[in-house]
Amino acid sequence: MIKSTAIHTNAFANIITLAYRNLLKTLHDPDRIMDVIIQPALFMLLFGYLFGGAIAGGVKAYLPTLVPGILMQAMLSAASGSGEQIRADFNSGIYTRFKSLPIARIAPLAGQLLGDSFRLLMAASVSLLTGYLIGWHPTVGFQWIVAVILLAIFVGWALSWVFALMGILIKNASLIESISLMLMIILSFLSNAFIPVRTLPKFMQFLAKINPVTYVITAIREILKSGSWSKETAIVLIFGIAIILVFAPLTVLAYNHNES
Repeated sequence: MIKSTAIHTNAFANIITLAYRNLLKTLHDPDRIMDVIIQPALFMLLFGYLFGGAIAGGVKAYLPTLVPGILMQAMLSAASGSGEQIRADFNSGIYTRFKSLPIARIAPLAGQLLGDSFRLLMAASVSLLTGYLIGWHPTVGFQWIVAVILLAIFVGWALSWVFALMGILIKNASLIESISLMLMIILSFLSNAFIPVRTLPKFMQFLAKINPVTYVITAIREILKSGSWSKETAIVLIFGIAIILVFAPLTVLAYNHNES
């Protein structure tokens, strides 16, 4: 019993250490910093001041629509970095060195996914803070702001498993980056992130309505508007849990096979 507890404690310590390593990589890599800090702030400013007047008559009127959209786009961008980092580590040979160390076998992968949660937190915080600084003032209590951040991080972390699997299976880091960027663009722009869905052509309305990102953004907007949970929130939670249940085992299986 004592030996088993010690093993679990060591595994947890290994995961925390490697999560800290991945967080340091983000802080010291200009590309990663751009993904989680510069990009959300830049897009918030650009979209707000360029399109706010045309779409909503002004920046402040546009922000209740824009802030959830940029928040979700930031989650997609931050989550996509998981696959790129995993592939970069595989290609550098660092995972081979990890295998030779007396650490839990799953620690490098688990550390990456845990580190992703901190990257997602940074991206979410920057998105909301930038919106606030340019005039977005939520009417709900602080606890609902926290709830929105946690919901966004949960969705982003669930998607990190998808990108992590991509990073393990696809050998080319540049290809992973290209696919991730394409998915982020399609999922964020073909949704209700930046414009009302009703303004789209009919066939694009259909695509936007079945886009899972649309449900996430609708849930976030409803929470920020009324301070309450909606059916979209329940759908988002079920969707996120389903992604984890499907892709977490597949990712671990692919990781173990790649490491064998």
